[in-house]
Amino acid sequence: MSHPHPELGPPPKLPEGGLRVTPLGGLGEIGRNMTVFEYGGRLLIVDCGVLFPEEEQPGVDLILPDFTSIRDRLDDIDGIVLTHGHEDHIGGVPFLLREKPDIPLIGSKLTLALIEAKLQEHRIRPYTLEVEEGHRERIGPFECEFIAVNHSIPDALAVAIRTPAGMAVHTGDFKMDQLPLDGRLTDLPAFAKLGEEGIDLLLVDSTNAEVPGFVPPERDISGVLRQVFGNAQKRIIVASFASHVHRIQQILDAAHEYGRRVAFVGRSMVRNMGIARDLGYLRVPAGLVVDVKTLDDLPDDEVVLVCTGSQGEPMAALSRMANRDHQIRIVQGDTVILASSLIPGNENAVYRVINGLTRWGATVVHKGNAKVHVSGHASAGELLYFYNICKPKNLMPVHGEWRHLRANAELGALTGVPKNRCVIAEDGVVVDLVDGIAKIVGKVQAGYVYVDGLSVGDVTESSLKDRRILGEEGIISIFVVVDSSTGKVVGGPHIHARGSGIEDSAFTAVIPKIEDALVKSASDGVVDAHQLQQLARRAVGKWVSDSYRRRPMILPVVVEV
Repeated sequence: MSHPHPELGPPPKLPEGGLRVTPLGGLGEIGRNMTVFEYGGRLLIVDCGVLFPEEEQPGVDLILPDFTSIRDRLDDIDGIVLTHGHEDHIGGVPFLLREKPDIPLIGSKLTLALIEAKLQEHRIRPYTLEVEEGHRERIGPFECEFIAVNHSIPDALAVAIRTPAGMAVHTGDFKMDQLPLDGRLTDLPAFAKLGEEGIDLLLVDSTNAEVPGFVPPERDISGVLRQVFGNAQKRIIVASFASHVHRIQQILDAAHEYGRRVAFVGRSMVRNMGIARDLGYLRVPAGLVVDVKTLDDLPDDEVVLVCTGSQGEPMAALSRMANRDHQIRIVQGDTVILASSLIPGNENAVYRVINGLTRWGATVVHKGNAKVHVSGHASAGELLYFYNICKPKNLMPVHGEWRHLRANAELGALTGVPKNRCVIAEDGVVVDLVDGIAKIVGKVQAGYVYVDGLSVGDVTESSLKDRRILGEEGIISIFVVVDSSTGKVVGGPHIHARGSGIEDSAFTAVIPKIEDALVKSASDGVVDAHQLQQLARRAVGKWVSDSYRRRPMILPVVVEV
């Protein structure tokens, strides 16, 4: 990972009475949010999420925070506070609990229900502590107060962490929707009260810090959805995040109004909506939701499918529908609604899905052509208002790419936070709060940890580079048999190519070059198989570069007999 302070070394010992803050994810990126607080030799973790891979990370399923800096201190962890139930905040928990299953999880009812269902798949039964807004809990040396915040999932919480070193407040993800569907406002009076008490360090969601004004209310979408439902002639297929309960509620309300039945598609969607319904966060009229297997018995104009895949994920339901690789086949006249924003880096994948759906005759409604999404993150106007209420002494922007972090710090400075107290850090950069002043003191390892199938951490940047070369340039294999004593060629060379765009017959021209190189090496007394492999690789590599301007992966095999 890039680093704004390359001169930094490992952090010094934390001064007595100081509070240390170490972000292990979520700074410089959108995802894998994780922050470690340390006081008196004890640790408190806020969130532990995942990051979803981009195109240059082929074969990777998830990206985790790097636990290296805390791996030998797992017994010092007093708990993991989960601010809300989105994957970029809870998705990494199973992987941390694999290393120590009895770390307590602290969160709201819905958040804990979502993580418990996820942990059940990993055969982990966690220790949990359910909290709600207004609660105070002593977690080791940390006194935590929980504050209601509005976000794109119910039951989100901010947390105020009191220690003798001062009070740190972590907002989690939040916005200030003044007309929330569930009536649960961001508790500005509680934040104002904390501000009066004195917030020594404020860690604030930066995702929309570049966006001026205020985020529109979630309920503004309902009118557009009703219009789309009213115009739809056949089936309606809605793709959304599997945890966006408020958005799904509006889909259910529109379906009920227009006499349609709803079926959830995809394991995570079925699981999460079942949890939300059972806990009372999702209001479902009787008979509205049906099993997907019964849809064939209903007319197309009475069907709504709610599925995953709004980010173009290759294995999600919507992508498979677009590729004709799903039991539900898109037909002329279907309407598809992508009810979410585009996560940075996913644009190409999403537009590929949109094109695939359009090819089969669907009308695709998305954020680019209709107001079917509003953000769950506070914009610049809301952040300014928030800073004026909280009046923090030190500010540390979190949850965002570099441009978001810097824009957020500038907003804080506009409201009176001294610029030298606006700390812009990145993953692994250690910030100490000592005597009321927050400053950067060092860095720890905080690289990407890749999950590939059942493998965790085995995929390296080097292996990803190999995968990219294989995907972009192909592979050439060379097989040669040499005499072990003389180094002379007694079989081959045999050359085969895959994905390189070069026919096997074209390699006739390079075989004499390989033979000449091996003969020369034999006359020089070089008979080591590894050295002979390198000679063959260089000969073929130079020929391919000169002839085709390509750089495929070359795998030489020299067998001695």
